[in-house]
Amino acid sequence: MTESALLASRHPSVAAMLVDQVRAKGGREALRYLDGDRWVSLTWQQTQDRVFALAAGLLALGVGPEDRVAINSGTRVEWILADLAVMCAGGATTTVYPNTQHEDVSYILADSASKVVFAEDELQVSKVLDHLDELPELTTIVQIDGSPAHERVISWDDLAERGRAHLADHPSAVDDAIAPIGPEHLATLIYTSGTTGRPKGVRLVQDNWTYLGAALEEFDIIEADDLQYLWLPLSHVFGKVLIAAQLRLGFATAVDGNIERIVENLGVVQPTFMAGAPRIFEKVRAKVMTSASSGAKAKIFDWAFAVGRRTTPVRLAGKKPTGLLAVQYALADRLVFSKIKARMGGKIRFFVSGSASLNREVQEWFYAAGLLILEGYGLTETGAATCVNNPRATRFGTVGPPLPGTEVKIADDGEIMIKGAAVMRGYHHLDEATAEVLHGDWFATGDIGELDDHGYLRITDRKKDLIKTSGGKYVAPQKVEGTLKAACPYFSQVLVHGEGRKYITALITLDPEALEGWASEHGVEHGDGQDLAQHPQVREMVEGYVATANKRLERWETIKKFEILPDELSVDGGEVTPSMKIRRKAVEGKYHDLLESMYDKV
Repeated sequence: MTESALLASRHPSVAAMLVDQVRAKGGREALRYLDGDRWVSLTWQQTQDRVFALAAGLLALGVGPEDRVAINSGTRVEWILADLAVMCAGGATTTVYPNTQHEDVSYILADSASKVVFAEDELQVSKVLDHLDELPELTTIVQIDGSPAHERVISWDDLAERGRAHLADHPSAVDDAIAPIGPEHLATLIYTSGTTGRPKGVRLVQDNWTYLGAALEEFDIIEADDLQYLWLPLSHVFGKVLIAAQLRLGFATAVDGNIERIVENLGVVQPTFMAGAPRIFEKVRAKVMTSASSGAKAKIFDWAFAVGRRTTPVRLAGKKPTGLLAVQYALADRLVFSKIKARMGGKIRFFVSGSASLNREVQEWFYAAGLLILEGYGLTETGAATCVNNPRATRFGTVGPPLPGTEVKIADDGEIMIKGAAVMRGYHHLDEATAEVLHGDWFATGDIGELDDHGYLRITDRKKDLIKTSGGKYVAPQKVEGTLKAACPYFSQVLVHGEGRKYITALITLDPEALEGWASEHGVEHGDGQDLAQHPQVREMVEGYVATANKRLERWETIKKFEILPDELSVDGGEVTPSMKIRRKAVEGKYHDLLESMYDKV
C-alpha cells in the first residue's frame, strides 16, 4: 500500500480507532489482567465504558484540547485505560517512568505543563507533592492504588464517579470531545530516558499513532485473533506502539508489567506473540542453558541444538527438513524443544525484539528450538516501529525492511535517515535540538547502518558510541559486547571501553541466579552474591569465556583486560535506562578509577 493509500485508510485520532473497534467487536475480549492471582477480561465495550467514565472525569476537571495529562505508573491495565481516557478527552499523555527520580519527575511535569497526573501509589504521589510549588499548571493527582491523603489527590474510583456524574448531565460530552480531534493534534509527549543529559520531550501527534496502526495492519504479521502478552514499560514508545496496533487490528492483550513473572505468565496466558527487549531473551536463554549444563541431560541438550542449527537454513528458506534430518529434528523437538516451547505457553507464533540490538547467536538459538524472534528497529522519535522482520521472509542479522509508507536511506557517513508519517513533529520547547535531527522530511537517527540487496536494514552501531583506538582502528561496542554475552550464559551486562587507548577493556556483570547455579555445580563455597562475583574460580571461568569470545573478534576488537563488577547495573543506580540500555557515560564515570587501572603502566 502506498503512503497516500495509508493516509486515506487511517483514522483521524486514537480515540476514533477505539470507537471503531468497539463498534465492530464490542463483545469480544480486548484486555486481560491479573486481579489478585486470577486473570480477568474486559470486552471492547467494557473497555470503552471504563475509558469514557475516566475521560468524562478528566473533562470535569477542566482538561481541554491537547492539555497534558501525565501517567506515572508501571505497566498495568489502568495505564492503558488512563491513556485512552486522555485521548478520548482530547488531551495529550505525558509519560513518566515509575522509577524516575523526584527531580526529573518535577522537570517533566513542569516542562510538559501537565494539568493532571495519574500516580500509581503513595510513592509516586509523593514525587509530585514534594514539588508542588514548581508545578503551577498542575491541578489534580489521581492516585491509582491506596487512599488519597492530600487535598490535591483524588482516587481512581473518585475520578470515574465524577465522570459518570458528568455524563449523566452531559451524555455526549466524550463524543463531543473526540469529534474535533485531528491528525496533527498532540497525542503524546514521551520523554526520552536518554543515556546522557536531561530528558527531551518527543512530540508525537495523533497521526503518528494512527499511521503506525495502519502500517502494521498492511505489514500483515499480526492477526485479529492473536493474543498479545504485554509487559513492556508503557512510558516507552515500544509499549505504546503495541497499543496503537491493537486499536487498529482488534487483537486482545494480556497485561502484567512484573518482569519476574513473564515466563510463569506465558505458561498460563498462552499468548501468540510477545515483544521484549533483548535482555529478556538473553535471560531466558541463559536460564535454559544453565539448567542443562552437565551430565547426560547436557549431551541430549547439545545434540538437539546442533540438529536445530542444521535445520535453520532449510526452514529460513521456507522449506521443511527431509530425510534423516527431519527424523532427528522431530526427536530433538520431542526431547528438548517442546519442553522449552511449553514453558512459554505452547502457542507463540513469534517474539519481537526491539529497543536495543539483539545478538544474532541468541536469535539463532531460539530459532533452532522452533521459536522465532523478529528483530525490529525504531526510536522514540519515529514511534518505535520503523523496520521489522517478516516471519515469512526473516533475515537474521537485520532489523527487517521499513514499514509500508516509511523510507530509509543511508547518508554518506553511514548514518541511518528515516522519512515517513511516524516521525515526530519535534522536541518539546527545544527548537535547536529539533533542527539538529530533522533535515527537511528526514530524521537523522544517530545510528550507523546499511541496507542489503533486499532492502533490509542492518544496524552497525550508534554513531556517537563508536570507539577509535589510539592506533586509529574503529571498534563498534555493540558488536563486541554482543559477542561476549553470546559466548557466556553467565554474563548479564558488558560495557567495552577504549576510546583513544591502545586496546579494548571491558566491565562485566554476572547474572546472580545463573552464577549461583554454576557455583553449586562446581562446589564453590562463598558468602553472599557479591563475594561470589569476586571469587577466584569465577574469574577463571570468566577468563575462559572472554578468550572464547576473542576468537570471534578482529585483533583490534579483542578484550585485553576486564573487571567483574560486584553487582548488576541498575535503573535505580542510574546506570541503565528503563528500556535496559546502559548509560555509558554514567557507568564510565562511576567506574573511572577501575577503568583507568586496566591501562596503568602501558
